[in-house]
Amino acid sequence: MLHALRLPQLLTAALLGSLACGAQAGTPSPAPASLLPLLETINERLNIADLVALTKWDSRKPIQDTAREAQVIDSARKTAESQKLNPQDVADLIAAQIEANKLVQYGLLAQWRAADRAPDTPRPDLVNQIRPRLDELQNRLLQQYADFVPYRNDPDCPDWLGIERAGLIKDQLHGQALIRATGELCVVAQ
Repeated sequence: MLHALRLPQLLTAALLGSLACGAQAGTPSPAPASLLPLLETINERLNIADLVALTKWDSRKPIQDTAREAQVIDSARKTAESQKLNPQDVADLIAAQIEANKLVQYGLLAQWRAADRAPDTPRPDLVNQIRPRLDELQNRLLQQYADFVPYRNDPDCPDWLGIERAGLIKDQLHGQALIRATGELCVVAQ
């Protein structure tokens, strides 16, 4: 049968075969079940940035809190060791969470300054309500991160991340912050 095909037909068959293989190779494998809960926790943590921004607006305190950031990262490193995670990877992940959180705060404060007012919503106490919630989310985040670690080097990781993250973005500011917060999850060459 192969002898019966002419050269143009052989070329067409080869082209269609390579396209079919390419289409199959271009489709990422399904995301691991551990990714979405991790992203939801990261997103929940980011949404708390709105409340932190309100407290900073009211108190006129700076967004940058180097001492608190160092304390949070140090705590994460200690947790990493107890969970047999790489402390530097965890420190990088938590630093990304902090930077993303500040990105939201700076963005919201700029919007509120331009409008000359912040939203009229209840303000929880930063020290007694917001920080304990952030600490609890960090513990959950690190547990979920530990579940996801085996998939960080998978070549499909960036694709999984892009697909799963897209469903969580509520606006441009929080979307950019979510991209920053998840920037340390995949460690594959891009």
